[in-house]
Amino acid sequence: MTRGFAAVAAFAAGTVLAAGNATSVPTAEAPTAVTLDPFNRYAYVANFGSDSVSAYRIDAAGALHPVAGSPFAAGAQPFCVTIAPSGRYAFVANQFSRSVSAYRIDAASGALHAVSGSPFRAGTRPLSVSVDPAGRFAYVANTGSGDISAYAIDERTGALGEIAGSPFKSGVHPDAVTIHPSGRYAYVAANASHEVWAYRIDAASGALHPVGRFPAGRGALTVTLDPAGRFAYVANPFASTVSAYRVDRANGALRPVAGSPFAAGKFPSAVTVDPSGRFAYVANAFSDSISAYRIDARTGRLAALPGSPFAAGAMPVSVSIDPAGRFAYVANRATSNVSVFHINPAIGALASVAGAPFAAGGAPGPVAIAPSGKFAYVPNLRTNDISVFSVGR
Repeated sequence: MTRGFAAVAAFAAGTVLAAGNATSVPTAEAPTAVTLDPFNRYAYVANFGSDSVSAYRIDAAGALHPVAGSPFAAGAQPFCVTIAPSGRYAFVANQFSRSVSAYRIDAASGALHAVSGSPFRAGTRPLSVSVDPAGRFAYVANTGSGDISAYAIDERTGALGEIAGSPFKSGVHPDAVTIHPSGRYAYVAANASHEVWAYRIDAASGALHPVGRFPAGRGALTVTLDPAGRFAYVANPFASTVSAYRVDRANGALRPVAGSPFAAGKFPSAVTVDPSGRFAYVANAFSDSISAYRIDARTGRLAALPGSPFAAGAMPVSVSIDPAGRFAYVANRATSNVSVFHINPAIGALASVAGAPFAAGGAPGPVAIAPSGKFAYVPNLRTNDISVFSVGR
């Protein structure tokens, strides 16, 4: 059982825990997301307000140490960093320069080196980069132009080569591309056209072949798949519901689950499925709560858990679950803190841990959790800092 969520350090505009003492590092403006590399050696932060990416070395105590040369230049208003499964390359979609920055990650230092040809052309307002499980292809949701840019990743250099037929049409205002665990299918929620587009990924070329368009609710956001890739879930903010689908493994089509859409709170922003695939959690931004559900293992149907919805802070924006499925972390944007819950392993219900919520910086974003589950990192958009926490035992 945890005894709390203890702050290791919060380094704003440049302080970092180093042998117990804070040292100054350059300021990065408006950090939006923290991404950890697959080996938990380095952390990367997209700085929306300063058109850059900050890089840090993670030490054994979970503290972050700025990498020499950080922050590294990106395009206009980067939103998040995506790292290839190999840990060798990083990619950043630059919203207002219609491009993708690609970097080689120095294995020894964590420094970012722009690959030849970077930045690479994308569509209008690219929001995020998704890489397939094999690290061969990259896909970018262009919310302004309503399409998907697709690239082949050069395994030797990390350069992006646009795939024939790219960009591929999607619905209106796609936010992200979700790739099936098998690497065979891709899904895009189009929030302005209230639907999900499904594609088959060509195994040889990476090209997207439309499978179908499937109705969702108003404002449909990112598609979330359960770990086995059997079911798909979409939060519908303007309908206060969650759409649920069974994934047809033969062709990638989505079949609505009986009873879908399921009721959620006001303005649900995203669905998070726990590592076991048994429970789902939704942050309800405008009702300051978390909706929790049991997932029917046979059908994918959602059943509200006893006690749901669970109270959170003001304007929760995300739910993050540690790799062991023991704890849930909720960033509360309006109250600038993090709610932490113990997950009942038998029924999935949430119980607040002692001392929660824990103070963060201004307007915290999604919580990134180390693979060990011992440390958590929170980007604070308004105060230009990252809160670093250790998880008490």
